[in-house]
Amino acid sequence: MKRLSEIFESARTIAVVGVSSKRYRPSYGVTEYMQRAGYRIIPVNPQETEVLGEKSYPDLDSVPDPVDIVDIFRRSEFVPDIVDAAIRKGVKVIWMQEGVIHEEAARRAEAAGVTVIMDHCILKEHRRMARG
Repeated sequence: MKRLSEIFESARTIAVVGVSSKRYRPSYGVTEYMQRAGYRIIPVNPQETEVLGEKSYPDLDSVPDPVDIVDIFRRSEFVPDIVDAAIRKGVKVIWMQEGVIHEEAARRAEAAGVTVIMDHCILKEHRRMARG
């Protein structure tokens, strides 16, 4: 598995599945942090048209641009479909936020050559790497 530092250094674009435009939601705060850290954010949520100044897409298959990391803020039962879309899209990393766990989907992604991080907060890990 790639080291976290390699992931953060090589990634430019993060598609955030399940991000909300509601400021009080953890997905908003984490996404805002990653955007401020210099990453291009692509919101993926059929309930949103725009989040943090970026156009939102209804699903990963609708995102026209290449994506380095898919960050998942959805309940675990929704993970398999998201993982399948991420594999189709050719992403390098699938990141499941704290509490998001799906072993079978993770195995499928890894078999397709995708790095999987599960049950970890991307903000907390990025901060930890930044501190060094």
